[in-house]
Amino acid sequence: MFATGDPLFQRSFDGWVLAIILAKTLIVFGIVLVSVMFMVWFERKVIADMQNRIGPNRAGPWGLLQTLADGTKLFFKEDIIPANADRFVFKLAPFLAVIPAFLTFAVVPFGGTITIKGSPANPDSWYATNLQLVDPPIGLLIILALSSIAVYGIMLAGWSSGSKYPLLGSVRASAQMVSYEAALALAVLCVVLVSGSLRISDIVSTQASDALQWNIVQTALVPFLLFIVAATAELNRPPFDLVEAEQELVGGFNTEYSSIRFAMFFLAEFMNTVTMSAIIVTLFLGGPNAPISKPDWIEFSPPSWLNFAWPIVWFVAKVFVFLFMYVWFRATLPRFRYDQLMDLGWKKLIPVGLAWVLLLSAAEAGNGELQFIIRNMAIVLATVVVGAVILGRAIRLGTERYQEVGAPGDEHTTTQPSLSASPKTGAH
Repeated sequence: MFATGDPLFQRSFDGWVLAIILAKTLIVFGIVLVSVMFMVWFERKVIADMQNRIGPNRAGPWGLLQTLADGTKLFFKEDIIPANADRFVFKLAPFLAVIPAFLTFAVVPFGGTITIKGSPANPDSWYATNLQLVDPPIGLLIILALSSIAVYGIMLAGWSSGSKYPLLGSVRASAQMVSYEAALALAVLCVVLVSGSLRISDIVSTQASDALQWNIVQTALVPFLLFIVAATAELNRPPFDLVEAEQELVGGFNTEYSSIRFAMFFLAEFMNTVTMSAIIVTLFLGGPNAPISKPDWIEFSPPSWLNFAWPIVWFVAKVFVFLFMYVWFRATLPRFRYDQLMDLGWKKLIPVGLAWVLLLSAAEAGNGELQFIIRNMAIVLATVVVGAVILGRAIRLGTERYQEVGAPGDEHTTTQPSLSASPKTGAH
């Protein structure tokens, strides 16, 4: 099931097939680890430039080895487990945060198809395979499922610590991630509607001709923006980093963690940033496809190495843009209040996502017939307007009642008999 999209499995299984699978696994794992090291260095360097500082410059040229030095230091620090902690769950939680990040990247295609020569004794033994670890027919559902599993790592980390501050941080994190998971799924559903498939390779192939076929255009931009905002909140990146709001919750869900277990949460956060950037590129910006295909009138046959490298170059360049975007967010945007965070997710992003799913469904149900599309769109627009009016009225009434009662913790004065003398009666 997980291998049906790869031409490698269209032939009989032998030792070379197994060797290629193992090699691809090691390559993908290495790419993820190296990209995380680069991302940590890149974020520190770019923010330092934006703040007129130098940034890391001691370990290695331009400070490139600073991340490796920090990781080595954390590995050899003392690993402390609180006395009241659930030891098994406390140790398990970091793995539940790291493993989904790696498995999510496994379904992302980062290049085209390559051909590998097999046994030297048999010159005709060539093995074609995609530059993608696995290509399951339900790849998008796997991405959503793995992002949901990451919530368990954070929640169990706070619960198992045996302290109230990590527990508060984990509850806050879980509420945030579950809330924006709904908006993220609605944006993904829009991609499924225009692509007609849950397989990642099919979604990429439908965007192969030129940039006008990319899903950012086919879905009319809104799901793309919705996905970016929801993904930023899912990643706990600024301005949605309420999970680790140090001035409020000490250190968040990982307060009691130290040494390599703390490093694993740190690794998972940056690994998820790289993975989510790759997913955005894959779903909305054509993946490894170039924005312009070669015109037919150009008679040029590029060398084989260029056919192999060119899609990878485009993929890395697109991912780099979003990595810079996340760093830019961190350096410029202030942090949301928690009520603003939840209002944005439940009262704005989810309604907009639902409305856009209905609009795209109406357009797809028209089967290219203009009269049917207009009819469907009119029905959907009327439904959206009625829903928006009802939702707006519910929000307004809720706000008015909240203001009448007052915010939790406010002190309200009530009319009490005065203990002082009345100016008219002279009573004491």
